[in-house]
Amino acid sequence: MTEMSPAATVAVAGTTGFKAPGTTPEKTPRGYAPGLAAVNFGVYLALLTPVLVSMAFKIQHISATPEQATANLGLVSGVGALFALIANPLAGRLSDRTTSRFGMRRPWILGGALVGVGAFLLIGIAGSVWVVLLGWCLAQASLNAVLAAANATLPDQTPVASRGRVSGIVGITTPLAILAGSFLINFIGDDVLRFLVPALIALVLAVVFVALLKDRRLDQKPSQRLTVGQFFGSFVFNPVKHPDFGWTWLTKFMIMFGYAGIATFLPYFLTQKFDLDEQTAISTILIANIASTVGMVISSPLGGVLSDRFGKRRPFVALAGIIMVVGLVVLAFAPSVPVVILAQGIIGLGAGSFFSVDLALATQVLPNPDDTAKDLGVLNMANALPQSIAPAIAPLVIAIGAGTAIGGYSLWYLVGAAVALAGAILVYRIKGVK
Repeated sequence: MTEMSPAATVAVAGTTGFKAPGTTPEKTPRGYAPGLAAVNFGVYLALLTPVLVSMAFKIQHISATPEQATANLGLVSGVGALFALIANPLAGRLSDRTTSRFGMRRPWILGGALVGVGAFLLIGIAGSVWVVLLGWCLAQASLNAVLAAANATLPDQTPVASRGRVSGIVGITTPLAILAGSFLINFIGDDVLRFLVPALIALVLAVVFVALLKDRRLDQKPSQRLTVGQFFGSFVFNPVKHPDFGWTWLTKFMIMFGYAGIATFLPYFLTQKFDLDEQTAISTILIANIASTVGMVISSPLGGVLSDRFGKRRPFVALAGIIMVVGLVVLAFAPSVPVVILAQGIIGLGAGSFFSVDLALATQVLPNPDDTAKDLGVLNMANALPQSIAPAIAPLVIAIGAGTAIGGYSLWYLVGAAVALAGAILVYRIKGVK
């Protein structure tokens, strides 16, 4: 969300550190790339640690039964993901129009990080699911605002020729945050600290980034107001007019649906199927995340290089989806914890290749080269929506499966595998890309 309103009147502020929007920087400021990577790492550490581990156990501690805990976790995860979906583009657009004397992006980065700490503290001390839900919605909204504003500084601060390098540095922060969060929770037993410590780390890294950032400044508000209709209209496309883009969106949504339901319910899967205590389950999740990350690190560059070399995208996207399906099926029928870890490694192997090749495919089917940012925002919805829908329907599937020989969580992983397999097949409906 880095577009500037053409009607905006822009001037360079008296402070020499600020630059006018609309100018292309000649070189990336020293320290900018590691600073941007650090703030992304902090946000993902704060957000993904609850998703992977601590939220499940927090809700388990305040729920009366395991069945109630599953339903509550689905509610909190699903509604929170909706807030993330809305807050990220909204904050990005608003930061484009911010006229603070501190700059366009810095108020959102610092303010979002501060609100996030308060939200995670609220979750930690909460004694009811509704308070946890409120805190998680605030956390998702505030920290996604940080992400939107921080990542919008990339075109502000970096020339076009250097953006790939900076993006690559930022890209490794997600798996690093997953590993760091899983490792950190191994040494924290208190519910409050499990949420507060990652949030404080995110705040410190945000403060450092804000202190070093030579932010751009908009001295006069855009004359044209951003209406609700304009905002939501910027994320709409016509699948009949642009069928390849529509099939790409659906393929991404379906494969991400299978992927999105894994981490949320893995703690309950481990504790209920294998009778693991909480600490053992946390340690197992750490090992499983290491296996998944190793798989992603191997397959992500390999998939991209091979798809470039052969000039084909669809076979690699389909193969990546099928590998993820295999991992989900192995996970569903895992007879032991080591097989769960193996399944996570297989899923990571497929996911890494999918994420790299799918993005390359997507850039070849964008409807309008003048609306690249908008269209990529539409595709991002295919990433985000499954993270809301999958946890919301999972409790029903798990409840149905609990009365069968398969088991509730096993049935859920099989449903995810079936949806992801359909997505892998549908990629061949895309005709404009090989």
